Order: sequence, then structure tokens, then C-alpha cells
Amino acid sequence: MNQIINMIIRQVMNQLVRRGVSAGIDQAGKIGKRRQQQPQGEIDDYGNPVQQPQMTREERQARRQARQQRRLDTGNAKQSMKAVRRMSKF
Repeated sequence: MNQIINMIIRQVMNQLVRRGVSAGIDQAGKIGKRRQQQPQGEIDDYGNPVQQPQMTREERQARRQARQQRRLDTGNAKQSMKAVRRMSKF
């Protein structure tokens, strides 16, 4: 009887630990996204507003391509983490 109780407790504790690790990883990812989205300095060292130069079409395309590549990389990382979590269940 004692072995059965220990087995059940071990399974429950493993699930709780996995959920805690997953929640921590998700929170860390959210913090990184918030830091990236903060606006860059729009005021120079002397307190004067800085005019942003107009981007050319090529620059906009390059920026869009880089953003799409980051999304793909993030998606691959998420898929990898899901696979690791699935494999660690056993």
C-alpha cells in the first residue's frame, strides 16, 4: 500500500515540477519580448528631439524580412521546447 501511495505522490510531484518549469520558461519569454519592444531613445544627449530619417523601400523590406526570420526562429524554439516537454513526461 505504501508503495502505491509513493508512486502516486511521485507522479503528481513530477507533473507539478514540469508545469512550474513550463510557466517559468513562458514568463522569461514574455519578459524578453517586452524589453525588445521598448522605444529607442528619441531624445539626444542634450535633450533635443531627434528626427527619424525616412526609410527607403529596401530598408523596409530588409527590416520586414528580419522580423519574419525572427518569428520563424521563435516558432522553431517553441516547437523544440514542446518536444522536450513531451519527451520529459516519460
